[in-house]
Amino acid sequence: MSESAPNARAVVLAVVASTFFVGFGGGVIFPILPNLGEVLGISAFMVGVILSANRWTRLFANAPAGILVDRIGTRTPFIAGLAIEGVATFGYVVAILAPEIPFVPDVPEFWFVLARVMWGVGSALVFATAYTITADVSETASRGTSMGIVRAGITFGFPAGMVLGGLVSELYSNAAAFVMAAAFAGLASVIAYFIVPETHVESPDRSVSPLDVELTLPAVTVGLVNFGLYFAYVGVLFSTLVVYLEAESLTLSVELLGYAIDYEEQGTSGLLMAVSVLSGAVFTISGGAISDRVGARVPVLVCFLLTNCLGFVVLTTAPSFWFVVVACGLIGAGQGGVGGPLTALLADLTPEERMGRAMATNNVLGDVGGGLGPLIAVPIAQSIGFDFIYTLSVFIPLCGAVVLVAGIYTHTGSLSPTVDESAV
Repeated sequence: MSESAPNARAVVLAVVASTFFVGFGGGVIFPILPNLGEVLGISAFMVGVILSANRWTRLFANAPAGILVDRIGTRTPFIAGLAIEGVATFGYVVAILAPEIPFVPDVPEFWFVLARVMWGVGSALVFATAYTITADVSETASRGTSMGIVRAGITFGFPAGMVLGGLVSELYSNAAAFVMAAAFAGLASVIAYFIVPETHVESPDRSVSPLDVELTLPAVTVGLVNFGLYFAYVGVLFSTLVVYLEAESLTLSVELLGYAIDYEEQGTSGLLMAVSVLSGAVFTISGGAISDRVGARVPVLVCFLLTNCLGFVVLTTAPSFWFVVVACGLIGAGQGGVGGPLTALLADLTPEERMGRAMATNNVLGDVGGGLGPLIAVPIAQSIGFDFIYTLSVFIPLCGAVVLVAGIYTHTGSLSPTVDESAV
């Protein structure tokens, strides 16, 4: 299907809008739950379990979701995933109002965990289908741009939920913030139901086995690059930044309209993460577009992996706060710039009928990296030092570039295959 056709553009925009709106539910809980824990009698440990439950659930749900997509198609799992995330978001309301609802057990931690587990299942379906739908309706020559736009939609939804959740909860109530997020998730399902068609299969393919995981060289190569990026970005940078700022006494102080505003470590780390996310969002779209314009994915991917590497070099040697700002911007740019071309490359090298499983492999490895990173990075940073873990992180994107080039060369016989040569 040609991406220049109006229906193809409408499908991509519907996927972007749906993933953006439903992403609110993923972010809205973060500024609310940590402060809500003491009020509801939820321990700090349980708060951590609640916040991470969706990621560990998705780790086990990604592969079945990808297999399901290749078996029955994209439309039903996409809409179902959005609907499940909407119900999960409304589960936050139940958790808060449980004491006031007749016949509902007053066990908020149970309802929150159940909601986050449901969110993990729903997001596994959405992630497996969103990129597959985009790959199905886009032409090879413009696939990088389309993938970058969809990834940006997914990326922006989460921080938007954090911002709106914090504002609405302060102006109105925590329940109001969760109701708002659930309403947006419901809107996402409606948009998908009326606009997104079936793009992947004409009829259920019963030959697809529930155990048929995609372990081809392109899927594993792209997945390993994704693993490294999430390990370094979420696992190292985001999980250690606030402690690093405290250890180095690096905080932000600004003067606005004659008033001095001093940010503590938490506020400063939040601003730095915002710089990184915004930088990544800009390059998420442009990275895919550049790979389309160049006509090759690998050179663009290597450039952005080196940008990510340079960010950690600057962070390791940062003599002042503003060098840390530059480092976070570079790391975000590298992370975001890889996103569009990487998923486009996977789609280029994967037969259409196996794209769901290939995306599942990529998502599984990315979630493993994001989940494993904090478990390793935080203890190392505290026991050995930040210089060591940040220096180690310099080599993660370099290893990713080596794995990428070696894997693509082994599969295609070329160090930098053109977009047309990569297409299967």
